[in-house]
Amino acid sequence: MFARLFGHRPLATLWKTGAFCRSHGTGMTLARTTPLPETEGSVKSRLASPRTFSGHRAFRNERRPTKLDKKVLLWLGRFKKEEDIPHLLSVEVLKAAQSQLRIRICYIMIALTLLGCMAMIISGKMAVKREDTLLKINAEKKAKWRAEGQVEKEAMAGKSEQP
Repeated sequence: MFARLFGHRPLATLWKTGAFCRSHGTGMTLARTTPLPETEGSVKSRLASPRTFSGHRAFRNERRPTKLDKKVLLWLGRFKKEEDIPHLLSVEVLKAAQSQLRIRICYIMIALTLLGCMAMIISGKMAVKREDTLLKINAEKKAKWRAEGQVEKEAMAGKSEQP
């Protein structure tokens, strides 16, 4: 087993050549200094074989953009027309577009929040000029309710006296 791992070299020779290295203070780890031999059934020879992946793009990280992805790419100015968008896009392009969209939405939300704050400040200052305070509004509301309650009491008293 060790002969297969270390390429038929004795352990002392591997230590001198630097095959062992420190890995962030976690102890000794093995680092291969010799290339893997290419045998007929090895993984390296199968990956390098042109007949294995004929007609396919090996290790491509692409996908078809959805309608929403296309709209986002157009809105961000990545493409001018929908016909310019290729059928397959890399995931990195789509993630970058989504991140830019997220940032723009955050900027819009910040602007709307600031506008709302300014509107509240302006309406508060206008209320002070009209002398509309919460105490005054609540006192008027309670006086109105008392008057309505008094009218109802009188109506109830008038019905009970009539028979």
